[in-house]
Amino acid sequence: MRIGLAQLNPTVGDLVGNRRKILEAYAALVAAGAELVVFPELAVCGYPPRDLLFKRRFVPDVAESLAEIAAAVGAVPAIIGTVETNPSGRGRPFFNSAAFCYRGKVAAVGRKCLLPTYDVFDEDRYFEPAMSPAIIEHAGHRIGVTICEDIWTHPMISTRRLYSGRVPIEQLAEGKCDFMVNLSASPWHSSKESVRENLVVGDSARALGCPVAYVNCVGGNDELIFDGRSLVCDAQGRVIAGLAAFSEDLRVVDLKPGAASNAPQEVSSLHPTFAQDGLKDMFDALVLGLRDYAQKSGFKRALVALSGGIDSAVVGVIAAAAFGPENVIGVSLPSSISSQHSRDDARILAQNLGVRFETIAIANAVAACETSLGPLFAGRPRDVAEENIQARVRGVLMMALSNKFGAILLTTGNKSEMAVGYCTLYGDMCGGLAVISDVFKMQVYALARWINRESEIIPASSIEKPPSAELRPNQTDQDSLPPYDMLDAILKGYVEEGLSRRDLIAQGFAEAVVNDVIRKVDLNEYKRKQAAPGLKITPLAFGVGRRIPIVQKYVS
Repeated sequence: MRIGLAQLNPTVGDLVGNRRKILEAYAALVAAGAELVVFPELAVCGYPPRDLLFKRRFVPDVAESLAEIAAAVGAVPAIIGTVETNPSGRGRPFFNSAAFCYRGKVAAVGRKCLLPTYDVFDEDRYFEPAMSPAIIEHAGHRIGVTICEDIWTHPMISTRRLYSGRVPIEQLAEGKCDFMVNLSASPWHSSKESVRENLVVGDSARALGCPVAYVNCVGGNDELIFDGRSLVCDAQGRVIAGLAAFSEDLRVVDLKPGAASNAPQEVSSLHPTFAQDGLKDMFDALVLGLRDYAQKSGFKRALVALSGGIDSAVVGVIAAAAFGPENVIGVSLPSSISSQHSRDDARILAQNLGVRFETIAIANAVAACETSLGPLFAGRPRDVAEENIQARVRGVLMMALSNKFGAILLTTGNKSEMAVGYCTLYGDMCGGLAVISDVFKMQVYALARWINRESEIIPASSIEKPPSAELRPNQTDQDSLPPYDMLDAILKGYVEEGLSRRDLIAQGFAEAVVNDVIRKVDLNEYKRKQAAPGLKITPLAFGVGRRIPIVQKYVS
């Protein structure tokens, strides 16, 4: 059977736009010879819809949109992810469903069995789980239908322990499928694609003894980035087709279901981006996440405060790639403390990128603030309060530009800084999206060198000079923080892996350093709660996937 894989980029809540995408993809794949077309999870409404589901008209409107889609489906069936009302009056109000559309109507429905409720997922808040996956018979074939988490049950995957009893793959194995389809909305993070390909999809095919077609969505929705990379495995778990990473893609793949499924199948093709360098993955993910966040929110232009440092340089490059250089404004905001080399590096970067470059000196504004505060600050030594005036003046000016020109302001803080609070609330934290807030500082360096792999786009001095906030003379980050390679290792252990102080000290880190870093992380939770949303690229990002109380006294 020739399966059409429709790897699409839906927008949450854009029922008209999503319907148009679905019907256009369906027509294209049918014209290319598909005998069955498969779409991603919740393609009709976009993923994740979250509390839109509780709006009274939302789910009925989704049902109407699905009915319009089904009416346009002819002799070639389509399996489409959608929301379905739970009519029983028991349990959660909705099902996360897969609609089998055929000859103008929804002929059958499969429902999601395993509902993830961890990290960024909260599906148990909305959906009732199905007791078993659906098997749909069509054209002499038994088609197993699963939805995303239903196949994330390999014993080596930690979330497997969340589900007791028989898992959907075991149930489908008893039902003797000829092939299985999986409709997914699987967010990307670094290295996830290899786990998905080998442990999830490949193992499902081997367990069932039949081919598996996995169709993932692509694009950015809020902080989540979906990489696509839809794929087909044969009955031995070998990848025979792989679609593009971080872009929409359509493909028709010839499966050999049933008795022929054990015969070796040739690789139809792997898109060049299906397997690519990890840093290119990171860059492509950030560009896609930024582009979709902005475009789906209605922004066509971006603002970046260019300090001459490595963080703002990397964000500037990502912005130019996402918006086009002609739609990016880089702004230098030097104070009396700003070094000439930083001003030069900001200007050179803008020239290399071809973005508009403006300079707004802030010395007079800072002086005016200090004069106004002088009577109240009298008799007290200068400290971080005066330093932060510079950052907050910059925030005021950049937000004024954002308002005037309708451009989204991008914040430039990295994950290391966000973790320890090395950033100024209502200052450099001002903005609409935190582009690299889930990128550790050492990863920022690696990304900058990758960007410069063929020619110097980011000035070498921005990469090589000691990092500095330049809020006081001769300041460097290491005045307040340990070296970034050490800091990142401690943060990865404490924030992402949940290690305690004792665990980290046992790994060889100095007790005083560990205590200081962890104290900073814990004390600055209030800042992160007020930060701009950030793009998620690691297994655990600050934001919806990490819910630490602001007011708490636990010391690990």
